[in-house]
Amino acid sequence: MRIFVLGTRGFPDIQGGIEKHCENIYPQLTKLGCHVTVLTRTPYIPRNRRILENHGVRFIHVWTLRSKYLEAIIHTFLGIIIARIKSPDIIHFHAVGPSLFIPLAKLLGLRVVMTHHGPDYLRIKWGCFAKFILRLGEFLGVIFADYVIAVSKTVKTLLTRKYRTGRVEYIPNGVDIPEKLRNSKMLAKFDLEPQKFIFTACRFVPEKGLHDLITAYSKLTNPGFKLVIAGDADHETAYSRKIKEFAAGIKDVVMTGFLNRKQMSEFYANTKLFVLPSYYEGLPIALLEAMSHDLPVLVSDIPATREIPLPEYRYFPARDTVFLAKKISELFDRPLSKKEVAVNRKTISKNYNWQIIAQKTCAVYRQVLGS
Repeated sequence: MRIFVLGTRGFPDIQGGIEKHCENIYPQLTKLGCHVTVLTRTPYIPRNRRILENHGVRFIHVWTLRSKYLEAIIHTFLGIIIARIKSPDIIHFHAVGPSLFIPLAKLLGLRVVMTHHGPDYLRIKWGCFAKFILRLGEFLGVIFADYVIAVSKTVKTLLTRKYRTGRVEYIPNGVDIPEKLRNSKMLAKFDLEPQKFIFTACRFVPEKGLHDLITAYSKLTNPGFKLVIAGDADHETAYSRKIKEFAAGIKDVVMTGFLNRKQMSEFYANTKLFVLPSYYEGLPIALLEAMSHDLPVLVSDIPATREIPLPEYRYFPARDTVFLAKKISELFDRPLSKKEVAVNRKTISKNYNWQIIAQKTCAVYRQVLGS
């Protein structure tokens, strides 16, 4: 099977949940006999990194503007034209924005699979017109795609009820069981000590709740540990600038910028507590990664995190900075119990294994080709 992929900026080591998803699943699919070609966005791939293949996955680097509003539209349109010329067996769209063009792909005779990573129109960063376009993308994608993959049970329920379709398959995000990297090169760079910091990683957008986490940390009196935030904005905004200024004014808040997979593993291996303060997620890969490192976690009480079984005391109400500060103090010195470690490992190996996820995705491809 020849599969073309649209809707991701590219990989390896490019920030974003969809990018992590694609970086992990497509090498697994090549092992199952799929010939995968990913159409990357050139603004995110410097010329010296524009490789033609990675772990069996081929790349076509496609020009687009680096624009919050236009880059996905331009890239997807050009990608469909390239796909029509190359004639793959299936073109796989990721996210509701690029899915706006699925009717065009169908009109050109292409078979289409769509992965719905979550209702992006709920993200705070988008204005009214952008939210309308994203809703339209979801509608056109679900109606016209040959099959839809939902990364969470919540998303599947939303789509089946909203569009009354049975062509939706729940296939979640996944995570690899990591290599334990306890060296401290990156820690030394940021003047950090092992087990003396809490950690989070995300893009700098309002729905990630970073401002709440920094506010909660600032409420702690002489905490004795630092707050480390990994990530950055894809496009600099008033919010991302405000976050950086806010963090700079709070003692012992460390901003690392974007970290690659190996660097992230070092921080996961040396932190004491992982915190996810999001208001909205599809299915948070960062949380799965933290759990795979046997880390204690503290997460906002939202539908996406409720799908991953955690003890009740590891949740806090989203936006409640007072309660969050209290929970950080309470849980910082509370390690995982042996039972929690066993449950986390069983949950990840059974439900969030990339090999199994790739097999289920390949089965969807076969079903689409068979139909």
